[in-house]
Amino acid sequence: MRDEQIIELYFDRDESAITETGAKYGAYCMKIAMNILHNRLDSEECTNDTWLSAWRSIPPQRPSSLLAYLGKITRNLSINRYKLKYADKRAVNEFAVSLDELSDCVSGGRDIEETQQIQYLGESISRFLHTQKPLDRRIFVCRYFYCDAIAEMAEHFGISESRVKSILFRMRSKLKQHLHNECFSV
Repeated sequence: MRDEQIIELYFDRDESAITETGAKYGAYCMKIAMNILHNRLDSEECTNDTWLSAWRSIPPQRPSSLLAYLGKITRNLSINRYKLKYADKRAVNEFAVSLDELSDCVSGGRDIEETQQIQYLGESISRFLHTQKPLDRRIFVCRYFYCDAIAEMAEHFGISESRVKSILFRMRSKLKQHLHNECFSV
């Protein structure tokens, strides 16, 4: 079923929208959750919570990309669950490692006054990514949005792990310079 048809099911408040969404995007959302949580039960819960969030937000939202919309919901729910689960512990998984890798480029930004600054930061990172080579951009997004493992990306893109690490290192350096040039404190 096409995304537009699934979205219309949500607008019609037809419960088959959830079934169709799960059939088409269940594996995609589960992968995002598993990359962050590394726990099947927690990931399944986040995926199911994604369907509930989509049900509650469509309408009034009409996402232009259902894939991206669901991916963002899943990622946010998974990060929130991760924070709750590991609030007092130092967990080491690909999510924690990928956040640590970016810590030199981007500060935490936890104060309410920084909300608008965070939005500008996101826009700046998007501008930066649009100036990069497609392969570099895809590797960056796989690592820092989907939290994919280095080995998994190397296999997926048909390149060595050392090349993936090198691309990520160069991208972080370029991003840091880009953010500095746009007057973000790094």
